[in-house]
Amino acid sequence: MSADTAPSPAAVEAIVLAVEDPELPHVTIGELGMVRSVTIDEANGIEVVLTPTYTGCPATEQIRDDVVAALAENGHSATVRFAMSPPWTTDWITETGRRKLREAGITPPGHLGPSTVSVTLRQTDPTCPRCGSHESRLVSEFGGTACKSSHVCTTCLEPFERFKAI
Repeated sequence: MSADTAPSPAAVEAIVLAVEDPELPHVTIGELGMVRSVTIDEANGIEVVLTPTYTGCPATEQIRDDVVAALAENGHSATVRFAMSPPWTTDWITETGRRKLREAGITPPGHLGPSTVSVTLRQTDPTCPRCGSHESRLVSEFGGTACKSSHVCTTCLEPFERFKAI
């Protein structure tokens, strides 16, 4: 790759950040905070490093393929690898991502902040993304995907999902 044919780092990063999550197509992997780095160098070309939201997430390979395809559509070839450490946290979801989750009827997770505790942090009752009520009942610990739980608002009676905080 020569200097006059090298892709713009900002343009390549924008392509990667705009790839939609296949399980949450209204939210990008950039907004979910999954993109760790995008590097371009003459010897190795483009390398994208992602951190999956959940270990064993069935969409991980699809996300890799979607990133490679999005870059290929723009004339670039890339290598995508996954970094598992530090593990992804819902604190990495951007404010835009949280807004888009709410708009899609999914309650975004609260911010957990730094913690050395291993897990089972008690989450507060989710806020209904439709009416704003904090009154709901858990229908299932697992929603349409393992990263969400299913609830019903006891105020407006609408079902909704909550993105689990980790």
